[in-house]
Amino acid sequence: MERLVLNGGVEGEHSEAMDHLPPEQLAALWARVRGRLQQEVGEVEYRTWLRQMTLVGVDGDEITVHLPTRFLRDWVRAQYGDRLSALWQEQLPAVRRVEIGVGHGGGTGLAESVSPPPRPAAGPIRAAEARANGDARPAAQADDRAEASAPLDPRFTFDSFVVGKPNEFAHACARRVAEKPASQGFNPLFLYGGVGLGKTHLMHAIAWELTAPDRPGGPVSVAYMSAEKFMYRFISAIRSQATIQFKEQLRSVDVLMIDDLQFLINKDATQEEFFHTFNALVEGGKQIVVSADKSPSDLNGLEERVRTRLGSGMVADLHATTFELRVSILEAKVARAGVTVPAKVLEFLSHKITSNIRELEGALNRLIAHANLFGRAITLEATQEVLHDVLKAHDKRVTIEEIQKRVAEHWNIRLTDMSSARRARAVARPRQVAMYLAKQLTSRSLPEIGRRFGNRDHTTVMHAVSRVSELIERDAAFAEDVELLRRMLES
Repeated sequence: MERLVLNGGVEGEHSEAMDHLPPEQLAALWARVRGRLQQEVGEVEYRTWLRQMTLVGVDGDEITVHLPTRFLRDWVRAQYGDRLSALWQEQLPAVRRVEIGVGHGGGTGLAESVSPPPRPAAGPIRAAEARANGDARPAAQADDRAEASAPLDPRFTFDSFVVGKPNEFAHACARRVAEKPASQGFNPLFLYGGVGLGKTHLMHAIAWELTAPDRPGGPVSVAYMSAEKFMYRFISAIRSQATIQFKEQLRSVDVLMIDDLQFLINKDATQEEFFHTFNALVEGGKQIVVSADKSPSDLNGLEERVRTRLGSGMVADLHATTFELRVSILEAKVARAGVTVPAKVLEFLSHKITSNIRELEGALNRLIAHANLFGRAITLEATQEVLHDVLKAHDKRVTIEEIQKRVAEHWNIRLTDMSSARRARAVARPRQVAMYLAKQLTSRSLPEIGRRFGNRDHTTVMHAVSRVSELIERDAAFAEDVELLRRMLES
């Protein structure tokens, strides 16, 4: 077997303790490392190069990872080796190096394929954690809870959640629950907002914190599932005459988390069971976390008593993202991936894809993967080419009013300046650019364009078009600004 050793990091004071890490804890750390890698490099690149990576084990202060071929070993070492070491050191400071070898796992029993990801140990409580919590029948009860819960996504942590005005309150509430579950005034915690705004991310982040092996006071048991799965399991329990076991599974956990509660609308029997489970847990001092697409009062089709109970704790909404938050999310993702993407490209994507963060991040992943696979630079032109289908879905008819608004925002002038008599250069130049773009992107005649800019003569529009064209030829920075505005409006 051939091996290469990647050096890095600071020697931990207790590296010898790594040899005694429980398998469950090592598996949980590995899940977080590969989850971060998958998040940073994108799905396409992850499947191409990292999917077959396996964790062999730990020896002193070394982590051993295998890949099946020398080619894959060499590529991963060159492209991701330093980042792999850094991610392991973030999870386990005692790690001094990561050993990358060629092989198909090892004899330690820890080798595990990266894809599909295994259920993280920080999901529903495992037998080892049950023992730590002093459960009377740890193995059986842990298995019951594991069966009742869904796996957590290792990408969705508080560290990877970008906070901005639209989501800062929901984030603060989620943090509070993760630190002190069942706190007065925060039970239940109800998170609501549109698709792709971060509800599920926050719920997974809460669960990761609560089930972390190094959590102060020890990990607690968590059952996380979608409302649809809750309904499915309840119906299955009825059919198999196992409703008592179903009730015991859910009511024995410390934290119950139900995602997308709107799927229980008009499901009377399931709502009844949820209501009684809710009451039993809250009365027992346990935490409830729920998410939905609307606030409790707007979930028509839920029983009044259910809506009342859901609204009795802390209700936090996640608003639609702002342009600044979308740019921040993309910047954070680019930083984690360790790639270079021009700011103009990030701004362009943030302007074009406004409704769904998942789609926005997916577009960036696709762009980065394409650039890496084909060795091309990421430019505005490449972005439009690679994401033509995504951008086409956001196409709309360009109007002079929108051109004026975009240009005014870009140069930070008032919209009324577009039709004013002001001739200061700080106003006149953006106005000329807006006229130029109106000529390029609309079918309006020169006289009509002039009328939209304060009843100016068509010769004024002609002069503006000529002047902007000259500046584009002479000034590269100015040309880039105009091109960015054109792509935002046209694509």
